[in-house]
Amino acid sequence: MINLWNSLIDLIAPRVCAICGNRLAGPEQAICGACNRHLPRTDHVLTPLDNPLCRLYWKQMPVGKAAAWFYYSAGSPAGRAIYALKYHHQADIGRLLGEMMAREFRTEGFFEGIELLVPVPLTRGRQRQRGYNQSLLIAEGVSHITGIPIADKALRRMRFDGSQTQNDIEARRQNVKDAFQLRHPEHVKGRHLLLIDDVVTTGATTLSCAKELAKAGGVTISVLSLGFVRP
Repeated sequence: MINLWNSLIDLIAPRVCAICGNRLAGPEQAICGACNRHLPRTDHVLTPLDNPLCRLYWKQMPVGKAAAWFYYSAGSPAGRAIYALKYHHQADIGRLLGEMMAREFRTEGFFEGIELLVPVPLTRGRQRQRGYNQSLLIAEGVSHITGIPIADKALRRMRFDGSQTQNDIEARRQNVKDAFQLRHPEHVKGRHLLLIDDVVTTGATTLSCAKELAKAGGVTISVLSLGFVRP
């Protein structure tokens, strides 16, 4: 009965691939099989302790492990899925992509030892404007597959000073300096935390979050994102 109902809904409002726009087949979610096969995967998950994403944080602060699912660039086919999630109000894409990424990474043991998922927060105004926090949606997808709980109240974003897109590395760091505030440190103290963001470019945002979380004491911080901009 459920399959019949889903088929009826799909007939009335066809689901389409967030990358190519073609109609999705029954078992496909968010992106079609062809686009999934051609997704520019980073393969960070194969070397989670030493890869280009990890190296963004070296000399800044230690990270347990880090991985992004695919390479991102504005206007690229893979980038369309992120754009649809962030700017076209397609919230379901975040959860579905989070699930797809988690299924792949789970087979490589990436989530072993992780105790809490911490999505990068938005300011209240920014979240009200968008209608949701895309990093939280991704975390929900990851949590659904792994069973790891989400600590979405661990951090608060105090300010948003505009898009980071056109900023250089130093400007990005200054833009997010002191932008986050640790809340309820007792909930994360001594835990292995996985910071989750949609796209990492210079690592400035996640680094700022990580430094604030470290104030709780005894934490190990790892990083996960859907997209990664090649250095």
